[in-house]
Amino acid sequence: MSIVTDQRDKLIDQAEKLIIEKAEPVTLPLKHRFTEGMYIREIFMPAGTVLTSRIHKTNHPFSIQKGKCNVYDGDDLQVLEAPHLGITEKNTRRLIHVMEDTIWITFHVTDKTDLAEIEKELLVERENPIADPEKFEKFHNEVKKDNEFLNREIGGES
Repeated sequence: MSIVTDQRDKLIDQAEKLIIEKAEPVTLPLKHRFTEGMYIREIFMPAGTVLTSRIHKTNHPFSIQKGKCNVYDGDDLQVLEAPHLGITEKNTRRLIHVMEDTIWITFHVTDKTDLAEIEKELLVERENPIADPEKFEKFHNEVKKDNEFLNREIGGES
């Protein structure tokens, strides 16, 4: 791991720890779409949300269809605003402050359609070394439960 990546992770770990300890879980509705050889993931992020991204194993395009976010990736703090098309580089990790309701879409090359398999293929497994594991698990489960319910209620595509 490079010094820059190590510094990025320390800063984002601190932010993530504060989010887990102080913030209420936020429902981030997802829509999953599949085409031949591609998984498309759409996430809705409400204004005021602060979140961290997962680390991806591959480069992939993303598009902001609606909204505005402050985005820190370890190198820069940028304001990204719709319409926006970008490339997420391998091993990118972000701290995001959602300034306006945002729709962010990612596009991933894969033949898989099982979400658990897709996560294993595309995402780096990483635990926050400074976050309380019990609080992290509880927070994660609340978000996951809310998202599963919401996706069933609004008919999230799979």
